[in-house]
Amino acid sequence: MKIIDWYILRRYLVTFFVMLLMFVPIGIVIDVSEKVNRMLESKVAFKDIAIYYGNFTIYFANLLFPIFLFLSIIWFTSKLANNTEIVAILSSGISFNRFLRPYIIGASIVSVIALLMGFFFLPRASKGYNDFRTTHLTRKEVRQSTDVYKQISDSEYIFVSSFNYQNKTGYNFNLETFRDNRLTSKISANSIRYNEKDSTYTLSSYTKRTIGSLGDMIEKAPSKTFKFNFQPDDLTPAIYAAETMTYGQLSDFIDKERQRGSANLNSYLVVLYKKYTIPVSAFILTLIAVSVSSMKRRGGMGMNLAIGIALAFTYVFFDKVFGVLAEKSTFSPFVASWIPNVTFGILAFYLLRNARR
Repeated sequence: MKIIDWYILRRYLVTFFVMLLMFVPIGIVIDVSEKVNRMLESKVAFKDIAIYYGNFTIYFANLLFPIFLFLSIIWFTSKLANNTEIVAILSSGISFNRFLRPYIIGASIVSVIALLMGFFFLPRASKGYNDFRTTHLTRKEVRQSTDVYKQISDSEYIFVSSFNYQNKTGYNFNLETFRDNRLTSKISANSIRYNEKDSTYTLSSYTKRTIGSLGDMIEKAPSKTFKFNFQPDDLTPAIYAAETMTYGQLSDFIDKERQRGSANLNSYLVVLYKKYTIPVSAFILTLIAVSVSSMKRRGGMGMNLAIGIALAFTYVFFDKVFGVLAEKSTFSPFVASWIPNVTFGILAFYLLRNARR
């Protein structure tokens, strides 16, 4: 790499990370101002608060990653253009494609970081962030799933009318077993509670009905403990469960859900595909930002930033809309996850071709 490559690459990375260091504390200050009263009321330990804001930093940075990257590139590239540095570089005989090399290298570094964060660190941060909010900040809005009906094996189906993730308790539980498309037994309970110590479930007001050819057998008990072949995550909201899993855990879980014929499969797939689409977006947004800001405009840097903000928020809007569309309908999760990148990839190609001229 030449001196010019190191010069641009250094500014690319430094500006991006400085942008993060500028906006993340602002997000933390706003969050503290909104929640400090609830934290004091809940008497949250300082250690728990520190861990929460560590998770908040990762969660918040990932959420606004496209905007931070886009604005940082536009910012320093516009300064290069206004100082006529880009004109000097291209006038020295360096082609526009060659000028893009340090940008692509910078996008590769950021992409690898985003990939590792999405695979390993973000799930843990997401779980800590959401658990803290549920436990200490939004106790009146407890995270729960309702009307969960799921196949857990070739012959078994479970149902709960609601499941509280915080205390891992479900209500109106049913477990039905079929053989040759005929119901053979049904377990019912007013509530089901998961015991983390030994990974068992305690059923209250337990009833089991076994259907026989000559008559039914009924077994009842005030309380009974079982070890079932499903996990509490099977009863939690689809998106939350998916966001808290590492790549390997999520892949295995999706395979299991696919075999069960889960109705929430699309929600899990959207989370999985976004682990790839977000890193790829680093390249697309880099090319768009360079194309928009590499030439002087009459409005100066302000005009470039205005265009950049509009494009960045449009990208985030596309990403959210198609993600929700895939989760709530039969629209392909793969297509929905990649549409923003494909659309903005075409835009990047068009803007890059004009910039070369």
